[in-house]
Amino acid sequence: MKRTERLHALSEMLRRNGSRGCSAERLAREFGVSVRTVKRDLAALENSGAPVWSRPGPGGGYGLAAGASLPPVSLSPAQAVALMAAVSAAPDAPYADLAAAGIQKILDVLDPRTRARADELAGRVWVNALPSSSRPIKSALEEAMAEQRVIRIRYTSRDGTTTTRDVEPVLFASTNGQWYLVGWCRLRNAMRWFTVPRIERAAVTKTACGGHTIDEVGEPPANARPVHGRGTDAG
Repeated sequence: MKRTERLHALSEMLRRNGSRGCSAERLAREFGVSVRTVKRDLAALENSGAPVWSRPGPGGGYGLAAGASLPPVSLSPAQAVALMAAVSAAPDAPYADLAAAGIQKILDVLDPRTRARADELAGRVWVNALPSSSRPIKSALEEAMAEQRVIRIRYTSRDGTTTTRDVEPVLFASTNGQWYLVGWCRLRNAMRWFTVPRIERAAVTKTACGGHTIDEVGEPPANARPVHGRGTDAG
């Protein structure tokens, strides 16, 4: 049994046993591996985000929170490297740090052969990414967008004018290699595009956004699309 298959079967066995749990010894016998290997697999499941619990002492063991399961992860070495390359080459992209952490979780549950081939191939892909924007500023922008709360920014425009504005974030946009925060500017009472590197300070407020929508931003370029990629025409 490949490791990816074993991890999935392991998570399903834990889920079926519910609150009773399973000892590491029993799991090792079930899958024909050592206790050490089982514990390493359990650690990989936990690192991938599965809600694994452990209970020490007599009658203890390991279990999975009710209703939880881990779908099988099946990536080719090239697919794994494609994810690594995309994130490495775009450190300024929104949620890039979280994406890198997510990729690492996926790599952790790949079978050893696939992981080794992905590591070797990754050494053949170099990137020369530009320095990323301030991490605290990026974190504030990402939080405001995800939670849909007003963000207060100190912004210097292209002509050198510096202002402090309250902005309702609507979307992140990338064009010509530059990232923008697009949102409703309460200072100008209009939709505005803010170049992310020109944002000098950013603080998330407790004020909820007023419900401005993506439609208010205007017509996107013909080749623009959401990053989820669904519903796009390849032609």
